[in-house]
Amino acid sequence: MASITLIKAGVVSAFAISLIGLGAAGAFTTVHGDRVDEGVNATAPPAAAPTPGGDYVGSEACQACHEDQFKNFASTKHAKLAEVHSWKDKVVGCEQCHGPGKAHMEDATDPTKIISFKGKNSKEISETCLACHAGKENHNNFRRGEHWRNDVGCTDCHSPHGAPLGDSKADSVSFIAETTHQNAGMASIAMLKQSEPQLCISCHSETKSQFTKPFHHKVLEGTMKCSDCHNPHGGFENKQTRLGFGADVACIKCHADKQGPFVFEHAPLKTEGCSACHSPHGSANPKMLNRSTVRQLCVECHSVITEQLAPGVPSFHNQATVRFKDCTVCHSAIHGSNSNNRFFR
Repeated sequence: MASITLIKAGVVSAFAISLIGLGAAGAFTTVHGDRVDEGVNATAPPAAAPTPGGDYVGSEACQACHEDQFKNFASTKHAKLAEVHSWKDKVVGCEQCHGPGKAHMEDATDPTKIISFKGKNSKEISETCLACHAGKENHNNFRRGEHWRNDVGCTDCHSPHGAPLGDSKADSVSFIAETTHQNAGMASIAMLKQSEPQLCISCHSETKSQFTKPFHHKVLEGTMKCSDCHNPHGGFENKQTRLGFGADVACIKCHADKQGPFVFEHAPLKTEGCSACHSPHGSANPKMLNRSTVRQLCVECHSVITEQLAPGVPSFHNQATVRFKDCTVCHSAIHGSNSNNRFFR
């Protein structure tokens, strides 16, 4: 029995030794001729990085004829994509949008040798931009937005080649300063041709008069931007407002004390939203209210308050009495309350 055990152990040992020998021979082999010496720590040479086809000549070749565009483009994020790791080995620069430039260099008189956007409509131009930008949350809904439906394309607001603007800093559009002359409000943001709010007001002219009313959001003063509340690249909500969930998230992100949840909710705030009582761009009334007095707003919904306490008896809410004309004197927690279902203080 012991001899059988010794034989088995010998066979296993011999097999293990042979495997070790084969591994060592494979790890250190010297091959001659057209082969290369290999070793345990040797690494294969890196594969050649894939490069664009021979029809691509690089952005520097465009500089000779398009010098002004090249200078502006060189300072933009588009021109710096080659430095981004995720864009390695991809076509970058002018040829990313305009296509390979070799044929265009050989015959610049033929416009068909290069992709030109002069004859394209806004949707065709936007599709070129969305090829890269559609993956971002801010741009995903552009094709369902009002701008897309009304043939407002990316290049109507943005300058893909960049613009010769000054330093990026805030300035008032009411009190004109040097940067405001160059690009009102904020300069060189998102490669805009103009800055907010001037770019938006150029089409949405009705909002300019609203922002000049006595009580308004400080948009023309440069404190806020249109895109703080609206998503110019589309969305599911009315007026392309930036709503994530619920009603009026665009308002609540600044007016957080009105958000709740409250034990006793004021129904209009949750169903109709802030605009049921307030004019978001501006109003001639304090608190940007839609009506000149608070009671006018309240009576639009609470039209039977004179009959609430005792039918046929003069009501405690007699609107002919001055002391009861301002509803919020008593119902001060009008946006919602955690202590009283009548929204008392």
